[in-house]
Amino acid sequence: MKRSFLLLFLVITAFAEAQDRYFVSFKDKANSTFTVSNPAAFLSSKSIARRTRLGISITEEDLPVNATYVAQVKATGAKTFYTSKWWNGVLIQADATTATTIAALPFVSKIERVANGTKLLNGRKASKTNVENESATSQVTDFQLTQLGIDRMQSDNYLGQNINIAQFDSGWKGVNLTTPFAHLINSGRIKETKNFVRNTTDVYTDDTHGTAVLSVMAGLVSGSFTGGIYMANFYLYETEDKLEEYRVEEYNWTFAAERADSIGVDVVNSSLGYNQFDDSSMDYTKANLDGKTSVISNAARKLISKGIVVVSAAGNEGSNAWQTIMMPADTDGIIAVGSITNNSFKSSFSSIGPAADGRIKPDVVAFGSGTSTINSTGNLNTTNGTSVASPLITSLVAGLVQAFPKASPQQIYQAIIYSASQYEKPDNQLGYGIPNYNRAKSYLTYGKLTKEISIYPNPVKSLLLVLFKEPTGQPVTISLSDYFGRRLINYTGTTDWSANPLQVDVSSLPNGMYILEVTSGGITEVMKVMKI
Repeated sequence: MKRSFLLLFLVITAFAEAQDRYFVSFKDKANSTFTVSNPAAFLSSKSIARRTRLGISITEEDLPVNATYVAQVKATGAKTFYTSKWWNGVLIQADATTATTIAALPFVSKIERVANGTKLLNGRKASKTNVENESATSQVTDFQLTQLGIDRMQSDNYLGQNINIAQFDSGWKGVNLTTPFAHLINSGRIKETKNFVRNTTDVYTDDTHGTAVLSVMAGLVSGSFTGGIYMANFYLYETEDKLEEYRVEEYNWTFAAERADSIGVDVVNSSLGYNQFDDSSMDYTKANLDGKTSVISNAARKLISKGIVVVSAAGNEGSNAWQTIMMPADTDGIIAVGSITNNSFKSSFSSIGPAADGRIKPDVVAFGSGTSTINSTGNLNTTNGTSVASPLITSLVAGLVQAFPKASPQQIYQAIIYSASQYEKPDNQLGYGIPNYNRAKSYLTYGKLTKEISIYPNPVKSLLLVLFKEPTGQPVTISLSDYFGRRLINYTGTTDWSANPLQVDVSSLPNGMYILEVTSGGITEVMKVMKI
């Protein structure tokens, strides 16, 4: 009897002392030692410069949380981890009794259990849905880059120089040891690593998923493999817990997002997605796919509002019961990326839309069925998944950010959408289709072209630019005549993205009104031109 009582006591005691993870939200940021008038105390110079360049105000939301509040939470016996300035709170580890004590503190607005068990975990398990599978052979990267026009972008020397990209993922095993990533290591262009799952800086142990994703952007093997934006700087943040699925991963994503914002990142790639968890009480429903409900989608919205372009895998649920996109791909303004085959058909696994409020999702697509990647041993592979389609679009986005540093995330988003292959007839299978560098560059330079042939500027002093909405190698004839019908300039050639717009030198002509006639691909446009 005594033995049974002792065992029962031990079990009850162990249960009572079990610790979980909670997010503690504070009521305010009262008596903060930081002020918006001195942002250098909590934001990097790059982050401040981004806000200045894009006209984004620094507000109380950007201020760190009240350190006194955190200290008082810690004084209860809880173990404190990361703070969130956007959600004004702190992630803790505590037992239920301590959590109740913390909830009663006068400056605490609420406390939410976000994961069972302790913070530091010792097991590993395979990725669930982000990468479908891998094979040991690989095609060269030409196809996956050329499909988006990234080859032309690289020819324009937009390789990511001085562009800062943060990747949120589950681990980068082998990146610090293998030749295809040595150029990043040796040049110091992996600027920061942080493991938000295990509270360390080691991101090279847990998983290979991030390795494959990073290789699409930055892998280099002479003569056979070229990443899309291989000269960029990279910040590797591990937010995905491979052992368990709980909402704490959404908070990990938020902590990484806040770090990316404060340190001066330009673009974020997230090849992660969430909908259901090991604790079913945390699950989302399809009705929650509104971009405003989940913690992670709201964090993505914050990132965009701070001037950062966010690219996310749509999800690999297309063949499963869920079928639709996952969070944060439902966010308005995020570039959610689906997957297509080499024949430009939707990959069977690629998640579909729409968002709960009817918005088109995914936004665009890229090659994700047999994408060339590099594995943790430095060998070439092919990988399936929207996870490897997403970094292709991130490469394109980063090149556009480099080419157009004053463009806002919203303008980059619009350029990507406008440039896509089914912009005028989007659907919830492929979204707006396959984007293209040349068309996106044209949009960011000249705006949306409503006609097949346009001219700029008009009036003109010296060089008249003739823009083609779709320069596809067709013959073109350009003539400029005066009002008496005398042909003063005549040009015959072909249309091509490399020479779009065509330049017509009118500097030698007298000031006055002229008639421009442009014929290409069976289309003729006649326009008045004023020379000044």
